[in-house]
Amino acid sequence: MGEEYKALSFHLGQTMSPDGDTRRTSEKFLEACEKNPGYGILLLRIVKDGVNVSLNAAITFKNFIDRNWRMIDEEPGKISEKDRVEIKTAVVTLMLHSPEILQKQLSEAISIIGREDFPEKWPHLLDEMIGHFSSGEFSIINGVLRTAHTLFKRYRHEFRSDNLWTEIKIVLGSFAKPLTDLFDQTVQILPNHMNNGPIIKTLYSSLVLIAKIFYSLNYQDLPEFFEDNMKTWMTHFKQLLETDVPILNTDSEDEAGLLELLRSQICENAAMYAQKYDEEFKSYLPEFVTSIWNLLIKTGSQMKYDLLVSNAINYLRSVCERPQYRSLFEKEESLLSICQKVVIPNMQFRPSDLEMFEDNPDEYIRRDMEGSDVDTRRRAACDLVRAFVKQFEQPTTQLFSQYVNLMLQRYAESPDNHWIEKDAAIYLVTSLAQQGTTQKHGATKSNQFVNLMEFFTTQIVPELQNNDPTRLPVLKADCLRFVVTFRTLLGKNNLLAVLPLVIKLLDAPNRVLHTYAAHVIERLLVIKADGNVPLMNGSDIEGLLGEILTKIFNALKMEGSEENEYMMKTLMRVISLSQEKSLPFMQALVTGLSEKLKDVCKNPSKPHFNHYLFESLSLCIRITCSKSPEAVASFEQVLFTIFCDNILQRDIVEFIPYVFQVMSLLLEIREPEIPDIYMNIFPHLLNPLYWERPGNIAPLVRLIQAIIEKNGEKIEEEKMNNLMGVFQKLNHSKSNDQHGFSLITSMIEKMPSHKLTDTRKSQIFTVLFKRLMQAKTTKYVRGLLVFFSIFIIRNSPDVFQQIVDSMQAGMFKMVVERVIVADMQKVHGKMERKTCFVGFTRLLTTCTLFLTDEYATLWVGLLEALIGVLELPEDKSVADNEHFVEIDETPGYQTAYSQLVFANNKKQDNVGVDNPKLYLAQSLGALSKNHPISAKLSTHMNKEALGFLQNYLNEAQVQIS
Repeated sequence: MGEEYKALSFHLGQTMSPDGDTRRTSEKFLEACEKNPGYGILLLRIVKDGVNVSLNAAITFKNFIDRNWRMIDEEPGKISEKDRVEIKTAVVTLMLHSPEILQKQLSEAISIIGREDFPEKWPHLLDEMIGHFSSGEFSIINGVLRTAHTLFKRYRHEFRSDNLWTEIKIVLGSFAKPLTDLFDQTVQILPNHMNNGPIIKTLYSSLVLIAKIFYSLNYQDLPEFFEDNMKTWMTHFKQLLETDVPILNTDSEDEAGLLELLRSQICENAAMYAQKYDEEFKSYLPEFVTSIWNLLIKTGSQMKYDLLVSNAINYLRSVCERPQYRSLFEKEESLLSICQKVVIPNMQFRPSDLEMFEDNPDEYIRRDMEGSDVDTRRRAACDLVRAFVKQFEQPTTQLFSQYVNLMLQRYAESPDNHWIEKDAAIYLVTSLAQQGTTQKHGATKSNQFVNLMEFFTTQIVPELQNNDPTRLPVLKADCLRFVVTFRTLLGKNNLLAVLPLVIKLLDAPNRVLHTYAAHVIERLLVIKADGNVPLMNGSDIEGLLGEILTKIFNALKMEGSEENEYMMKTLMRVISLSQEKSLPFMQALVTGLSEKLKDVCKNPSKPHFNHYLFESLSLCIRITCSKSPEAVASFEQVLFTIFCDNILQRDIVEFIPYVFQVMSLLLEIREPEIPDIYMNIFPHLLNPLYWERPGNIAPLVRLIQAIIEKNGEKIEEEKMNNLMGVFQKLNHSKSNDQHGFSLITSMIEKMPSHKLTDTRKSQIFTVLFKRLMQAKTTKYVRGLLVFFSIFIIRNSPDVFQQIVDSMQAGMFKMVVERVIVADMQKVHGKMERKTCFVGFTRLLTTCTLFLTDEYATLWVGLLEALIGVLELPEDKSVADNEHFVEIDETPGYQTAYSQLVFANNKKQDNVGVDNPKLYLAQSLGALSKNHPISAKLSTHMNKEALGFLQNYLNEAQVQIS
């Protein structure tokens, strides 16, 4: 066994250590190993050997593939071609012959590779997989199916494109028939094994995967093959829905078994066909309504049936939403039966729900408030009610309202014994009343037959007025949910009246309750009134501010809510809305936030919480320093120890981009001279490791820009060379070239002239033109034109012309003609377009060489392009063959860049021109005093452009000769 194998196995084991520092050390070791040739192959060897870290190795391999397999255009691959070939050769066979727990990880890795390489670079993948269908070994067949499922499930959410259609066509051509034959054969042999537990479990595992693959392959469009073979699929699906297999029944109350998983997937498949392909499916639709209805009314209330029940209800909803099937539901007895047997039973709060509310609040919140991808019975029942209201508004509302009144009456008679009745009533009223809903605004329209305000006043407010936060907490949470759902319809007066009641619940002992309270407050503070202004203002919460802040920090000390992202988001909103009204509480705020930052540094685990924490700190800095700029030193004193010792020194990857942004904010506020800490940290900012992580690049560049602006004089020559190296690296990357332009723009604008020598300027232009010739993109040209303009403004048009011509004889003429004139219209952004306009107007009117007769035609062309910037819309087209790389959020080590809104630096207008038309007219007027241009204009200029120009001259009262 080689030393590398031993070291890798050891550190794979250490990644599971409970000690954070030990775990982090091994993670760093593995991160460094990713660059080694053969690393992926070695991980697969560890998986194959079946040692005690094989699962760790499989997970690490999957994550390694996820981070590194993708090839970025014009950039070297992170995995060598030799390793890629070896991995693809070995991984499928290894996956098929591995235990199921390893199969799942390896099949995910195969799907990631397939997403990038299939079909062009991995044309034999499907043939290799399909070949195992004939083996008869269902453990291997299930490995193939699991891999196919992970490979094809992206078809459910990808946007339609020619490439996607081409890939799906290839898949269907190879996979549809073998899959159908396998499905048919598997169903045929089921009766022979109904009493053999292990075999029937394996066969049903296959059927679950087959049903999932069917969903993926049919999602984008109805393939001809599946349309031709619909009878086979639907007959078997219906048979499987109706077939009971007692041996598959499980003792678990919570976890769905194979029978439930298969039935729920069949319901989802049928719902898809009813929604998308109802014409082709119409002959099967009534049969499935009957089968699914019978299944629903005999299925128990245990949690293990939740997915099945919600998918079954969703099928009924899909049918109900089609006007042509109204007759199936419109009779009063049908509505009554659905209300009694489907809606009410599945809206009821069960003991398992109460257990989740109390013992697993995070999951309860995720399912109930966030609308997670885990479908719940209750949500499905609510969606069904909304579908019926949409089709039969008045009869549905009248019928269901009777049940609401009955449940509220029972609650009124004995609240402690019948609070579950009111819980269901609130959900039912919410479903009946809610129309026109968005995630951002909640309900935007209500049912005309539901008296929303009366229900709010008589049923919601009294529950919130009860001062005991431990009494009926589920009902209080329901009421908070009602308020947040209908927040835009309740009106400001009602919201202001209920706000103090909600604030009292911010530190309620129950985690669901205080989380819901935080969510309600946060949503109320971002409601917009007419005119796109906040409905609430700082004055509305000024008197409540102390109580809100105290209760939020109390909640953040409670067990389980130490990193409650809703609390931190609400804190951020409160500070943002109150602005300078928060200043009396600022010391307590900063102390509380900095202590919390120290705590989360030990083991960062909640990305959203961490983001809102840094946003809140940024707000505190902005608000305080806008009133007292000298306070920046106090923030530096409090934060820099944490930043340097707890984050940068320990290399807390998740926090480093935030640290750079907050440091930038502090430095941008500061007046020179700046403290030594910034210059001490400057050499470390050029550490190549930082630049390898995509999430660091934008904040790093911003911090370096701030240092250049505030203290560029003190940057040593060696570090200037390092800066040039960073610029070259960024400029070479299609995904990061904009950051390269930001860096050199700061150097041009802010560096002392003796630091930016003519030689260094020439180096910059050499790098720029090399990239332009080798890998031109529209995005790059836009950035280049803005940089040219700034260079002209900061230096002079003549210096620009001389540097460009020094690259190659006649280069200046080519650049003006083929880049500046040709592409100026493609520049985006108001500030960017104005910068280009001013810079190139100076080139037009003050460049000595450009004013000679040799350039007469091109001079007019540039003038017409400038007029086009003022009069024509932006040209947003890009070349047909361009592929702009987007850096996705990458898991693990390479945390993606999350920009802090409240630490952002605003673009400054550095050109000092308010009216571009006036500026052009005056510049031409000044030019014509020494260089007559009227003849040139009349000879060469387009008449329409000449008309626009004459208007500018008239408005500016300028005469040209």
